[in-house]
Amino acid sequence: MFDAIVGVGLAAYGGIVGGLYVCQRRLLYHPCTMRPVLGDLAADGVDAVEITTADGLGLLAWYRPPSPQRPVILYLHGNGGHIGYRAERLRRLAREGYGVLLAEYRGFGGNPGQPSERGLVIDAEAAAAFLASEGIAPARTVLWGESLGSGVAIHLAATRAVAAIVLEAPCTSIAACAQRHYPFVPAAWLVRDKFDSLSRIGRIHAPLLVMHGGRDRVVPVSHGRRLLAAARAPKEGWFPPQAGHENLADFGALDVAVVFIERYLSGSTATAVAAGADFG
Repeated sequence: MFDAIVGVGLAAYGGIVGGLYVCQRRLLYHPCTMRPVLGDLAADGVDAVEITTADGLGLLAWYRPPSPQRPVILYLHGNGGHIGYRAERLRRLAREGYGVLLAEYRGFGGNPGQPSERGLVIDAEAAAAFLASEGIAPARTVLWGESLGSGVAIHLAATRAVAAIVLEAPCTSIAACAQRHYPFVPAAWLVRDKFDSLSRIGRIHAPLLVMHGGRDRVVPVSHGRRLLAAARAPKEGWFPPQAGHENLADFGALDVAVVFIERYLSGSTATAVAAGADFG
């Protein structure tokens, strides 16, 4: 009788583990598949453009060219929604005269394909190539990675020159996050799309800003702090203690990022940066 109970328990556990493995990408990626509407952003100089990836996909993106000599933000969003959810951020950055490319991933926003780690990296590489074709030099390109997009941004910055990189609520790896959220299974070993940012961040030579809320329940703030500690200087950390995962902008994150970008792309240096400043 006891052996039978154990057998049933093991079978059930195996079913749970197998189900999580098979469905893991549906658990990780939450795209809004509707095509976002540009709307009144067009009056702000934003265009819908198509970016062609190395594997032949044509992806929608939104692009606002910069004012003369101003930087361009290549914005890589998180695992949910689509670029339309980031319209207000585009407007805020545009007020500084920045160019903004809201890159959209495969499988999101009406784009073809299915998301995966390799696929999202290919999409980001295509977005960077688009900016190069627009005459935007690496010395004017700032990467902004939001949540899961931080893993894409770190991968990109570890392999090419950029002017600066902003990470918003980043995780050290998806494997580490998965293990935290599913402690009853060997989640870290099951994850296929690992986004192992901690192993890559030391290869980034551009100035770095990490922004992470102290009350983040999706990706604990310890992830942001570990990434900051592992990164090369110059680097800054901003950790507002009351902020969560999705509301950093409510605590001034966009203004903090603008100050950071202006500091480095205007040629000035802040003495706190090399020490890894913590303004939280």
